[in-house]
Amino acid sequence: MTTTASTMTELDVRADFPILSRKIGGKRLVYLDSSNTSQKPERVIAAIDDYYRNRNANIHRGVYPLAVEADALFEAARERIAAFTGGEARATIFTANATAAINLVAYSWARASLTPQDAVLVTEMEHHANIVPWQLATAATGAQLRWLDIDEQGLLSLDQLDAELATGDVKLVAVAHVSNVLGTINPVKEIVRRAHDAGARVLIDGAQAVPQMPVDVGTIGADFYAWTGHKALGPTGIGVLQADAAVLEQMPPFLAGGDMIERVTRERSTWNELPWKFEAGTSMIAEAVGLGAAVDYLAALGMTRAREHERMLTAYALEQLSALDGIQIHGPLTADARGGLVSFSVDGIHPHDLAELLGREGVCVRASHHCAQPLMAKLGVPATTRASFAAYNVSEDVDALIAAVRSAQRIFA
Repeated sequence: MTTTASTMTELDVRADFPILSRKIGGKRLVYLDSSNTSQKPERVIAAIDDYYRNRNANIHRGVYPLAVEADALFEAARERIAAFTGGEARATIFTANATAAINLVAYSWARASLTPQDAVLVTEMEHHANIVPWQLATAATGAQLRWLDIDEQGLLSLDQLDAELATGDVKLVAVAHVSNVLGTINPVKEIVRRAHDAGARVLIDGAQAVPQMPVDVGTIGADFYAWTGHKALGPTGIGVLQADAAVLEQMPPFLAGGDMIERVTRERSTWNELPWKFEAGTSMIAEAVGLGAAVDYLAALGMTRAREHERMLTAYALEQLSALDGIQIHGPLTADARGGLVSFSVDGIHPHDLAELLGREGVCVRASHHCAQPLMAKLGVPATTRASFAAYNVSEDVDALIAAVRSAQRIFA
């Protein structure tokens, strides 16, 4: 069925996001770079402001009323953040970002678990944050790093996964829930099931998934699930690792000092309980409060509703871009198979030039290798242009994108 702006039933929450009232060069701000970082609703900004104005104290240290209040705010935020994705609070670890969450696993679990007889399996669509930590971990332990291919539509082969798992040496499968370039939604629950049946653990990079769709880490069943606050309407400076508590209990600490300590003597130290065992030093207090407000906002919005809204915007963008001459779309060609983003190339225009021209029209997109250089090599391009959507986008934003692309094509013609 053809998707048009007039037939879409839209969510319109633009008024909740102060920055969207800005104009760029006299033009309406059209923000289509949410896969890079999301904009923040007033609720999140207000929560952070309130913490610093009225409740600022360090946590887990003081017994005076302000400190007790800060403790309660921080841990209540953890409870809500864990529940938002179906996780357990004690197994929800705060980190600096998703990259730090993956590195925690690569340094703590991998270096204690991998041997030269083992292998780590990654995919061709991974972000550098889910490649480089495994390159370093396998180099340090002598384990192998192997790759799952993608096909021409940007999809993984479960048959190839089975063949790799059948070798018996795969200790970890590391895979994106949603590709930040192709938009591919991977069948992570099935990947976890097959990997576990073969005795392998699974780490999922959920940085693109959590902001876009309902995610239940308990149902998915991965050993490690990493995501980040700033893509999920929250602040920068906070990420989340949600993991199997039994696995976390067996892992040695990654960073040492501060909150992760139970007792220190001259001879040895012992570690705090989960989740604080992996949260050394002063935590990202305001950031956790802000992320708590962000998941409250998303929960009230409804992630099923948000997913459907972004799916319709993606379908509309795919349809409109496909109608233009000289456009190559990368990744699955149906919106049902992808998250809320479209990466594309335009004949005769470098992605950086295109993004600069679109920016003059107030249309903000990303032009880059998107921290996925192995994938760019697979696609045979140096970079792509990516438009990515969030709940605060509307069909007029897609129309503005298409008009700006047409204008750029005329300039380069």
